Amino acid sequence: MSSKRLRSVVAFMAAAALVSACADRELTGPTPDSAGVPSSVSLSSGASLSGLEQPPPSHLVVFRSSKSAPSDFAAAVAGVGGTVEFVVPRVGFASVAGLDEAGVAALAGRKDVIAVELDTRISLDLPGVGQVEAADLALDPGVHSPADPATSFFFPRQWHHRAIGADLAWAVGELGSPDVTVAILDTGIDYLHPDLAGLVDLSRSASFVPADDAFVDAFFPGRNHITDLHFHGTHVASTVSSNALAVSGVTSRTTLIGVKVCDVFGSCPSTSVFAGVIHAADAGADIINMSLGGTFVKSDFPGFVSVINRVMNYARQKGTLLVVSAGNAGIDLDHNGNSYATYCDAPAVACVSATGPSFAPTTAGPFDNPDTPTAYSNFGRSAIHVAAPGGSGSNSNPNLAAGWVWQACSQTSLVIPICQTGVFTLGVNGTSMSSPHAAGVAAILAQGTKNAGQLRSKLQQTADDLGQPGTDPFFGKGRVNAATAAGAN
Repeated sequence: MSSKRLRSVVAFMAAAALVSACADRELTGPTPDSAGVPSSVSLSSGASLSGLEQPPPSHLVVFRSSKSAPSDFAAAVAGVGGTVEFVVPRVGFASVAGLDEAGVAALAGRKDVIAVELDTRISLDLPGVGQVEAADLALDPGVHSPADPATSFFFPRQWHHRAIGADLAWAVGELGSPDVTVAILDTGIDYLHPDLAGLVDLSRSASFVPADDAFVDAFFPGRNHITDLHFHGTHVASTVSSNALAVSGVTSRTTLIGVKVCDVFGSCPSTSVFAGVIHAADAGADIINMSLGGTFVKSDFPGFVSVINRVMNYARQKGTLLVVSAGNAGIDLDHNGNSYATYCDAPAVACVSATGPSFAPTTAGPFDNPDTPTAYSNFGRSAIHVAAPGGSGSNSNPNLAAGWVWQACSQTSLVIPICQTGVFTLGVNGTSMSSPHAAGVAAILAQGTKNAGQLRSKLQQTADDLGQPGTDPFFGKGRVNAATAAGAN
């Protein structure tokens, strides 16, 4: 790609550590932060986070019944000064705001309630963002096409799609199918971004972050509440499926559902995540991508373990495969003691670790050894099912200056306002990036099966067996391969 076709807009002076788009965090209650953007970043033009405040924490209420909610629950909550944010009777839990200690005690004392716990939040942590760049699509009108994703503006630097043979799958006509649906549980999706326009089914999309809905109405009136005020969800979504104008996705015809479970601050209440999984499964999603996770001590949050099991099993019974990021603490999930890794320790999921180039000095390459295990990715023979590109870009190491995963930036981002002014892309690292690559390959395979267990098996069977033969602690059954999934190999 020539220098005339690129105009670099702003370089992020990120921390030197290779950290992710969704860091592995200890869950100890609400942990608001700076939405994952380093303090040294200068954000320019457009509406921004300035002056916005995060709402107070809510509570998870777990009902004794896993299939219904008490008929008088809303009245009981109102009687103790709280507000029901949402109830999910199909698996027996609710999110309640405004409870004081007395209110918590009153609800916990009910015979039809087994737990009332402070909602845990996972905070997206993004000091590993590399660059934000704009694509002037008018330079080559008509060249870029979802029928030929290899012609996208930034494809030459998308080593990550070539690493999994996505370009070989496209060459044999495998572009995904609109009959296959992937739900993106994240910060939302900029559904009007040129690379995502027409791919997102708004009729099946939903927001489970009430406070974020008010921000959308204030800053982008008329927009659907699932629009992405952060940027993480849009980046993830365009990895799975893209119109291939600025950037290519693993597929270009897969249908997406936006399920907002994380807010503009990059904070993801667990109750929102649980409700989002149930919604996506009920909406007919074949695959759910969850590029978020953390760890908590199981004995400290028994209610959460109970609900996680209920929720994941419900999705499996609906035939929905959950593809989740492994997390970025670089820890061995085989030996994590009493810790519970969300969501790799959950039942019926496909947990994805991250790979990246060992050498990537320029955006034109070379991108050497793209299957190199990354230092940040969690691992473990019992936990990891497959690996996929997550990136190894670095602002401090010239040998890895271009090892980022490049995808779309939301044009409604309040975190990176410059993205509001044009067609921008982001270079990011993390297992948050590896998970949607695997979800995209699963979307290819889902054209032949709607059974979640069989789909996970096919994802593993079509992967390239790397590392130790069989099941490897880092690669699981192997690095996903879109070409093999498409029958191109």
